[in-house]
Amino acid sequence: MWPTDRFRRKSGAAAPPPETPLVLIGRDGRRRVVLAADAAAHAAGLRIGMPASKAQALVPGLVVHEADPEADGNALERLALWALRRYAPIAAADPPDGVVIDTTGADHLHGGEAAMLTDMVERLGAAGLVARAAVADSWGAAHALARFGKRTTTVIPSGETAPAVLVLPIAALRLPAATVDGLRQLGFETIADLAVTPRAQLTMRFGPEPGRRLDQAFARVSEPIEPIRPEGIVEVRRNFAEPIGAAETIARYTGRLVVELCAELETRGQGARRLDLLFFRVDNRVEAIRVGTALPVRDVKRLTRLLTDKIETIDPGFGIELMRLAATAAEPLRAKQMISSLAEAAEPDVSDVIDILANRVGVDRLYRFAPVQSDVPERSVRRVAPMAPDTGGGWPGHWPRPARLLPRPEPIETVALLPDHPPVTFTWRGVRRRVKRADGPERVFGEWWKRDVELAAVRDYFQVEDENGERYWVYRAGDGEDTATGSHKWFMHGIFG
Repeated sequence: MWPTDRFRRKSGAAAPPPETPLVLIGRDGRRRVVLAADAAAHAAGLRIGMPASKAQALVPGLVVHEADPEADGNALERLALWALRRYAPIAAADPPDGVVIDTTGADHLHGGEAAMLTDMVERLGAAGLVARAAVADSWGAAHALARFGKRTTTVIPSGETAPAVLVLPIAALRLPAATVDGLRQLGFETIADLAVTPRAQLTMRFGPEPGRRLDQAFARVSEPIEPIRPEGIVEVRRNFAEPIGAAETIARYTGRLVVELCAELETRGQGARRLDLLFFRVDNRVEAIRVGTALPVRDVKRLTRLLTDKIETIDPGFGIELMRLAATAAEPLRAKQMISSLAEAAEPDVSDVIDILANRVGVDRLYRFAPVQSDVPERSVRRVAPMAPDTGGGWPGHWPRPARLLPRPEPIETVALLPDHPPVTFTWRGVRRRVKRADGPERVFGEWWKRDVELAAVRDYFQVEDENGERYWVYRAGDGEDTATGSHKWFMHGIFG
């Protein structure tokens, strides 16, 4: 629904309600026809290519606006740039309503293929764009499954593309409309019907296009993606008279490209935050490496190491004839003044280690905890990027906090005197412990401005030590006297180191 979704986003508050059928019309020769229709219009029986006058006669109250295919195409290019920056180094527009991405080597950075597709569809949905996504062995198969599959996200394991594609209609093969109509008149309905037909007969009647699209869908022939590139991107390349394939040779030329790239970044006063290294093979396939940095970097040795660590993931095939290195994300980088005094200590820099780990396991898996202004313990911390700037906040210093805070408080069975005595014994996870020492209570009040139920809520926290010297952080829900302040049940919330 790309054109109509984009129209609603552009219209803002003036957009018609989602339940109101909306179509965009334009000219097909001398006729005015429906070029785009939203879900409500499809449900009402309207179809793309239908005469505009017929659509208006069939659906009273139909909202009709002029289509703008050129603006839709430009917006699709911007969407492809978004996919390039966020998901993988090879992405391009797939007109009229799609984006194609080669996720090889990048999906693990987003939690795997299924998690990546889910994240993609959810982000687009939050922006008001209805989307479906598919991963398959070939561009043609992914294109077909995303548009004609039954699920919002589809992941086809490698080698299982053919069974998934054969059941789809022939319109999924990206054939011209006239060819699809001609095939249907002959009784072809699904790709399976077409796949078992002798190729010579298809070629004589419809030309080479049906056979070519079948081969592309089944990954029998390559279909290279020409990746989109942002304007003003810092990029260097190296062509080879003779294709290269040895890992040592690839690493050597990678280092040379990094030197050239860093020189260009220096002239612009920038540092790289993300590098994409593309390898164009002689068989028209493109392999890619993507690395990111926590801070802007222009150090040749450091960037070279990040890239060469991933060379083993590249399949050179019969040889690589072109390498292209681009800083797809760059930020201003100011020169640092060297410390001249022997008395001044240099600030430790762990960003190099963070970069190595992030490019191996995924940037989302690395984080640190930052304080949040809240007295409720589970709300007083949040995850931030490892190198995120310090906000200057801190945790309360008058009471110590446990080294490990449980994801959620766990109920415990206790023997304790009310209203303000610590437990004498408690049972947690089936193990009974006798308290030897205790300190508290530390009273924490609910945040009534967030939830009405916390208006009178109270927690009394105790630090307790058992006979084995292990220290825990437990609390009682309530003040021990008034039932309005809590259930008076006990919970385990943290463990001291």
